[in-house]
Amino acid sequence: MPVSPCGQRCLQPTDAVHPVARTCRLLATGALLLVGTLLAAVLPVLGSGPQERTLRAWYKALLRALRIRLEVIGGDRFADSAVGILVVSNHTSWLDVIALGAVQPLRMVAKRELRRWAVIGLLARRLNTIFVDRERLSALPGMVADVAGALADGAAVGAFPEGTTWCGRASGRFRPAVFQAAVDTSAPVRPVALRYRLAGGAPTTVASFVGPISLWQSLLRVTGAHDLVIEVHLLPFVQDACATRQMLATRAEIAVGMLSSILETDRSSECPMDHGFGSESQVFVSATTRALW
Repeated sequence: MPVSPCGQRCLQPTDAVHPVARTCRLLATGALLLVGTLLAAVLPVLGSGPQERTLRAWYKALLRALRIRLEVIGGDRFADSAVGILVVSNHTSWLDVIALGAVQPLRMVAKRELRRWAVIGLLARRLNTIFVDRERLSALPGMVADVAGALADGAAVGAFPEGTTWCGRASGRFRPAVFQAAVDTSAPVRPVALRYRLAGGAPTTVASFVGPISLWQSLLRVTGAHDLVIEVHLLPFVQDACATRQMLATRAEIAVGMLSSILETDRSSECPMDHGFGSESQVFVSATTRALW
């Protein structure tokens, strides 16, 4: 099972906003989650176009309620409508899904436990989320088959191949299983790099959902943060009819990791690293990239 060594020590302290401002953010977020319960009932009867516009508007409204600015670099959506595509990104927070959905709603691959989350679990089911039991390796072939079926039907599917959340300054390797669905359907893979920073440009781990922190505690940290920004970097497609799932996973991982190394200028030496793309490894990354492409 993927295990992240990131924990409490990776979480930076923040200067919290005024308690009244935080309360207003929490109330606005709660109101939008209630709206989400209505959306769960309405979405199935909407056409694909109205459904996408409604979902994007709701995701963007959630970010505004949380006072988070979204910056999308590299395009305005992951792919054209009705194009089967596998979108993969690094995984830092529950906010990742909201940020990706604000760009283009996706059928997400998510852990089975999400079904039980209030409102979010209901919405996830209505949005045809592909659930996977992370405790059972024998469930992986079924998940791959479900993803392949969705891609063949022209759906945009989102997945976090690291298999768990990392703090953003550290990252894990991309597991290859979900990429088999792209191999089976010849679907393109779109790597996406997510970066959390403050308005001044400094990277931050305030939104990182790691260690023993609960969802409520994470929400309090996010609503108490000043000037949080989520950058969504849409990277070039990865597509090769001759590529194996391991090759696709490695290419996507390197693409995300290389961009993160360029953007990340303030890595913490206290945070454990599964792998880094810092100055000491640039020669290896360049050689590997040339070999893979």
